[in-house]
Amino acid sequence: MPDESTRRVSIEANDDQTNSNKLPNFLLSVRLKYVKLGYHYLISHAMYLFLVPILIAAFVHLSTITMEDVVQLWDQLKFNLVTVILCSALIVFLATLYFMTRPRKVYLVDFSCYKPKPDVMCPKELFMERSKIAGIFTEENLAFQKKILERSGLGQKTYFPEALLKLPPNPCMAEARKEAEMVMFGAIDELLEKTGVKAKDIGILVVNCSLFNPTPSLSAMIVNHYKLRGNIMSYNLGGMGCSAGLISIDLAKQMLQVHPNSYALVVSMENITLNWYFGNNRSMLVSNCIFRMGGAAILLSNKSSDRRRSKYQLIHTVRTHKGADDKSYGCVFQEEDDNKKIGVALSKDLMAVAGEALKTNITTLGPIVLPMSEQLLFFITLVARKVFKMKIKPYIPDFKLAFEHFCIHAGGRAVLDELEKNLELSQWHMEPSRMTLYRFGNTSSSSLWYELAYTEAKGRIKKGDRTWQIAFGSGFKCNSAVWRALRTINPAKEKNPWMDEIDEFPVEVPRIVTINA
Repeated sequence: MPDESTRRVSIEANDDQTNSNKLPNFLLSVRLKYVKLGYHYLISHAMYLFLVPILIAAFVHLSTITMEDVVQLWDQLKFNLVTVILCSALIVFLATLYFMTRPRKVYLVDFSCYKPKPDVMCPKELFMERSKIAGIFTEENLAFQKKILERSGLGQKTYFPEALLKLPPNPCMAEARKEAEMVMFGAIDELLEKTGVKAKDIGILVVNCSLFNPTPSLSAMIVNHYKLRGNIMSYNLGGMGCSAGLISIDLAKQMLQVHPNSYALVVSMENITLNWYFGNNRSMLVSNCIFRMGGAAILLSNKSSDRRRSKYQLIHTVRTHKGADDKSYGCVFQEEDDNKKIGVALSKDLMAVAGEALKTNITTLGPIVLPMSEQLLFFITLVARKVFKMKIKPYIPDFKLAFEHFCIHAGGRAVLDELEKNLELSQWHMEPSRMTLYRFGNTSSSSLWYELAYTEAKGRIKKGDRTWQIAFGSGFKCNSAVWRALRTINPAKEKNPWMDEIDEFPVEVPRIVTINA
């Protein structure tokens, strides 16, 4: 019997076989498609359709007003001067209150993803070779890691820390700091060059890294390296898993609400040097196989003058935390194995927990992003099932009507497969996530930004497009961010890690890729 870890990470292809002698009724599907689009348009524009007759009637009525009516109205106002002054003062007060209390708009000026040098590229064969040379893993667990890699969806050009590629490996604090500096400073340098913003102009700094939290902190390393100003609001988030990138975005958003005319720098990364597991617990070996080196830097602004040059506006952030449930809390857990080797154990309940967290998150997000047509269909179906006990399938809202692009955390092939099926997404929608997993591996919280960079490099981002970023992480957490493009992104003017090879993608990723090791 294979153990739970093997069953969890093994992925089998389930291809539905169709009868080649029967063609689908394309006419029926086309009709249904346009019926649904017509219904969606009718409901979504119901308010405008309702207001048109009222506006026409008001216009007709105003056209009957004569000059004598205007003179009579003026005479009445002259004798009610106090009323006019009070009403004017009230209007000014309410307008001032509205403009002072309304949420400040948050713009994403630009972002940058770190692309390591080719000399730290780690093909699967090299990974297996270094694992064997380490002399720690049993033959059975070497075979297990090989099996994971063959089914992982990772390609041959992912990146690994220099310290772990050395012979022998040298995982130490100095090497971990070196990796952190290389990733963070590499991404920030490129971002500052792209935006032209001076380091001294940054007023808010948020850094997230789950498993590497030295003293001084990573945020202090950035402050020291770039000589940031003394009153900078800096935060260092640790232990929050792969979803911490969107937590950082949400924190920066909250800070920008109370600090006008400010720039916020968000840095998302993970550090592998000190977190490669040197043991034989299979639930901890999975992380070794899929996590790779990477990081991203994002510049946010609440300055109205930055709107014109910014790429996106942050529309919504939704955070879901299931940590009150013991099973959710323990499904991704850093601990010691029987031989006192520290690793991150993945529970067999991980997929079920992730599904529950996702359900809660989209239940919160749905009402604020879905068109009214989808919300009505969902509500009617829910009432029919719960109140009238009708035996009908639950209606799954079509999130493709709310978003043009999807950036789903590239945590692993199984997670992407499940989300594609449950959200009824196409291969085109899943392409940025799958190609990021293939090219860069699981880069933890920064993977969402490699995916958005892929979408930009493909020339898919048009003005007004909405993008949904969704990430999962230990705790257990599921977080979402919704962005609206402020301009069409011209890939020819972009500098991101995909640009010099984007024409090679997408590629077909087989379910199993044999490793010759």
